[in-house]
Amino acid sequence: QVQLVESGGGLVQAGGSLRLSCVASGGTFSMYTMGWFRQAPGKERELVAAISWSGGNTYYAESVKGRFTISRDNAKNTDDLQMNSLKPEDTAVYYCAARPGSALLGRYNYWGQGTQVTVSS
Repeated sequence: QVQLVESGGGLVQAGGSLRLSCVASGGTFSMYTMGWFRQAPGKERELVAAISWSGGNTYYAESVKGRFTISRDNAKNTDDLQMNSLKPEDTAVYYCAARPGSALLGRYNYWGQGTQVTVSS
């Protein structure tokens, strides 16, 4: 069973940056694809970015391409989401998630508790 804990959310002005971090425990981190999802009020949860176990493959939602960067450190069991040029529409609860195997898309089995990101205009 994998446990995920996010940190790094907060309030930032439009155009600013935040870095979210996720620490994993209870499993072999390098065997999991990691993803970051977000859910805004009244909207469905969406996959924002994902990274394969090796870090060699990544996925980004169109809305964040060029602004967000996902990375991982298998030695530290962490993955991060660097968010730059933030917009008010990026406001949401962000969740770290994990799924076994190398596919970036599909069902994610393990979830963190979420961290709030609020971007003011």
